[in-house]
Amino acid sequence: MIRAFALGFAVVVAAGPFAVVAQERTRVVTTSADLKALVEAVGGDRVDVESLAVPEQDPHSIEIKPGQLARLRAAALLVRIGLDHEPWLARALLAVKLPVLDVSKDVKLLQTATPRQRAERTAHVHAYGNTHYWLNPDNARPITAAILAALVELRSADKQIFEANRAAFLSRLDDKIAEWERALNPYRGTKVVVVHDSWAYFAERFGLQIVAAVEPNPGIPPSPAELAALFKRMRESGVNVLIAEPSANPALIRQIAEKGGARAVTLSTSAFDYVALFDENVKRLSAALKAE
Repeated sequence: MIRAFALGFAVVVAAGPFAVVAQERTRVVTTSADLKALVEAVGGDRVDVESLAVPEQDPHSIEIKPGQLARLRAAALLVRIGLDHEPWLARALLAVKLPVLDVSKDVKLLQTATPRQRAERTAHVHAYGNTHYWLNPDNARPITAAILAALVELRSADKQIFEANRAAFLSRLDDKIAEWERALNPYRGTKVVVVHDSWAYFAERFGLQIVAAVEPNPGIPPSPAELAALFKRMRESGVNVLIAEPSANPALIRQIAEKGGARAVTLSTSAFDYVALFDENVKRLSAALKAE
């Protein structure tokens, strides 16, 4: 839980003989664009949210700029993905003291007890489980519950507003989840290969089977021997779809698609609009699976 502390919410501005009381937004910093979207969904016009990362960045290796450090110092709350997803954050937190909300605490994590083994028999890079849990849209429920509790602690007078905001968002999300399920249900059980091990939660939610991950570690290309083993695994398993992120090496993707006999589809792991992230990914993946 975040630490309780006092926060003022009104500023008085002189206007002739009168004083005008204006509502002050609570400043929140998040470690990802997706968390920014979810904080805004709950906080509405009561929060001012900035993400330290943009969707195009590698979330595991971010360099915080001086301006961002200053905004961290001015923030009332930091919301993070947690686990070992943000190794770069520890250094910043040595210089900045503020309440931190780790939204992974109430999420059912995957790949925790036994590290998932890739085709080349090396374990997943994350020591505490797979960190990409927001890619199961069901996990927006515990994530926003934690955000709601944190914002209420900061602004108890706005509790009903935050609760109504969250309820409206989850209602819309439930409708969209049903839509995404209808689009992907025909392909449940389909075997796929991923470039980076980001898709475990998405695959479990929508019934895909991940056969192998291309990268032995994030950002490290596979060796020729690892590629040969991957191609063999793909052929034996009947894999026809390769899921890549926008940052993946295009030449490597072409090579795997050609020699592994798969169709490559690029899906995003992050966006400033949480619902739009799934809308676009489901649209692209459905088209790739339909074309099998």
